[in-house]
This record gives sequence, structure tokens and C-alpha cells, in this order.
Amino acid sequence: MASSFSSSMRGGRGRKFKSEINVVPYIDVMLVLLIIFMVMPSANDPSVVDLPSAERSTKPPSDYVQVVIKPNGALSIGVKGKGEEAPETAPNRDALVKKLRAIHNDHPDYPVLIAGDKESKYDDVIQLISEAKKMGINRVGLSTK
Repeated sequence: MASSFSSSMRGGRGRKFKSEINVVPYIDVMLVLLIIFMVMPSANDPSVVDLPSAERSTKPPSDYVQVVIKPNGALSIGVKGKGEEAPETAPNRDALVKKLRAIHNDHPDYPVLIAGDKESKYDDVIQLISEAKKMGINRVGLSTK
């Protein structure tokens, strides 16, 4: 009778199942991942950045128009090669474009090489390439060391 009394107090059911998730294994995995991600960055030296370098072309053009862009924004333009002209400084980009147009009219087959210092603004170089292409200059390149 005692056993029937105890089962009736339980409501006649056996063991009740737990519907909870055991999170202990997940915490262990997360701690291992955390340790791995903390150790890996110290293996790489973040102060060293390897930038790509361009190789020289096999044969540079003999005659070309050279545009030089300095980091401080100073611009100069000149003809290099047989009909070499001394480089002239331009106070702004509009004056440089006018001079480039005049040189292109005198020497339509000369390519344009743009030499920019690594500290020069990328936008200045791209704008000059764009202006040269708008003028109809098909051969525009970047000068490398």
C-alpha cells in the first residue's frame, strides 16, 4: 500500500525528462577557440607590410612626356628623349593639363609617363590619367623605379 501511495502522489508518472541544454561542452570549445585566436596574432608581425613592387619594362620608350607629382602637390611636365625639353612646373592641375595638351599637339605619338612619389595622393594620379585619356592619349603609363 505504501508503494501505491507514493506513486499516486507523483501523479502516476515515472521520471520526468529534463528539456535543458547542457552548455558546459560549448563553453569548453569556446575557451579553446579563444586561446587559439589570442595566440595566432602574436605569431604575425603586424608592423611589417609587404607591398608589391613593379618590375621595369623590358624596353622603356625612347621619347615620352613625363609628368611628375610631388607629395606636396607640386607638378611638373617635360619631354624626355630626342626632343628633350626642360621640365616646367605647373601651379595647379589645370595649368598642367593645358601644357600637356600643347605638348600632345606637338608630339601626338609620344606616350605619357606619370611619376608619382609613394607619398603622392592616389587621387591626383588617377585624375591625371583620366585627363590624358580624355585628350585622346592612348598610351598612358606609370613610371617605376
